[in-house]
Amino acid sequence: MEEVQQQPIGSAGQDGETEIISGGSSVTHGEPPQNDGILEYFYRNTLYLGQDAEEEIVTEGSSFVHGGPAQDDNGPPKVDTKVEVIQEKVTKQVIKEGHGEKPSKYSTCFLHYKAWTERTQHKFEDTWQELQLTEVVLGKEKKQMTGLAIGLYTMKAGERALLHVGWELGYGEEGSFSFPNVPPKADIIYEVELVGFDETKEGKARGDMTVEERISAADRRRMDGNNLFKEDKLEEAMQQYEMAIAYMGDDFMFQLFGKYQDMALAVKNPCHLNLAACLIKLKLYEEAIAQCSIILAEDQNNVKALFRRGKARSELGQTDAAREDFMKARKLAPEDKAISKELRVLAEHDKIVYQKQKELYKGLFGPRPEPKKPKTVASWFIVVWQWLISLFNSLFRRERIKSE
Repeated sequence: MEEVQQQPIGSAGQDGETEIISGGSSVTHGEPPQNDGILEYFYRNTLYLGQDAEEEIVTEGSSFVHGGPAQDDNGPPKVDTKVEVIQEKVTKQVIKEGHGEKPSKYSTCFLHYKAWTERTQHKFEDTWQELQLTEVVLGKEKKQMTGLAIGLYTMKAGERALLHVGWELGYGEEGSFSFPNVPPKADIIYEVELVGFDETKEGKARGDMTVEERISAADRRRMDGNNLFKEDKLEEAMQQYEMAIAYMGDDFMFQLFGKYQDMALAVKNPCHLNLAACLIKLKLYEEAIAQCSIILAEDQNNVKALFRRGKARSELGQTDAAREDFMKARKLAPEDKAISKELRVLAEHDKIVYQKQKELYKGLFGPRPEPKKPKTVASWFIVVWQWLISLFNSLFRRERIKSE
C-alpha cells in the first residue's frame, strides 16, 4: 500500500488545510491532518459545543457511494438471486453483499435508492441523481417508507438489494399526487444501497440535533474518512465523506450565517474535495467533476476545486475546459507547481495532437509533387536561340509585306 505523506501547502490551500501527496501525484487534497478535528479551533475561539453522545458509524468498504449502479436506467435491474420473503408484503433480492452488523431499531441509516411503481415501471425517485444521501431512523420512518424500513432491518452496511413492497406498506390506497407522484394502490420496487448506519441508542435524527451537534458529527466522519484515505481505503473513505455531507444538506446550510456557516463550510467543502480526489484515483472522472462543481458554484475561486476539476477534465480529454480551469487556478495561485505541471502536460498533448493531424492530412492529400528542375546554361541557350529565330522570321515577313 502506498504511503500517504502530508505537507503544508501555501497558495493553493484554504486556511488550516494541508496537501495530501500520494505517490508523487499532483492531485491535491486539502485536508487537516490532525485527529483533533478542524472544529477544535472553532470550539476554542467561538463557542462551547455540547458533549457528544454519538457512537461509531458502521460502514462497508467495498460499496461505492457516488454514482448509481451501472444498470439500465429504463427500469429496475434484472436480478436472478434468491427471493427472500421478509414479510407478507415485502420481498428482497440481494444485488451486492454487505458486511458487518445489521441496523436495529432507532439506528440512523444512510442510504441511496431508486423507486419505481411495479405495474408501470415509472421511476419516481432517485437519490443517486441528487448526489445526496437519504437518512432514515428505523422505528421513526415516514409512513410511506414503512416497507423500505422493513427491508433495511435485514441489510448490512454496503449491501445493495432489490425490494418489492406492497402498496399497503408504501403510499397506500390514495397514493401521492404531489412529489413524488405515485398512483393509488401502487406496489413499489426499490433498488436500495445501505451506505452505513449510526447506532445511536436514542435514535436522534439530524433534524433533532443542534447546529453544533450536526457539525461535530460531520467532522468526526470527515476525520474518519481522512484516516481511511491514508490507508488507501478509498471506497470506505468515500462513505465517510458522504455521510459527513449528509449532515449538512442544502436545507441546513441555507439556515446558517456568520460563524456557524464558516464552521459548516470548513467541514463540508473538504469532504467534497476529498471525494473528488478519491473519485479521480478510481478513474470516476465525471463524478469527480460534479463534486468540484458543487464547491465552485458557491466559491468560484476555490483553487483546489479548480485544480481537481481540471485534472478530471484532462483525463476525459476535455483539454480546452481543463486548460481554462488550470489557467484560472494559476492566476489565483501562481507559485503552485502542480498547476504549472498540468499546464505543461496539456501543452505537450497539444503538440502530439498537432503532429498527428499533420501526418493525417499529409496522407489524405498524397505525396507532394516533385519540384521542377532548374534550367541549365545549355537549356537557356536553346531558349534564346529559338527566340532569335522567331524574331528574325517576324522581321522578314514584315519587310516582305512592305515590298509587295
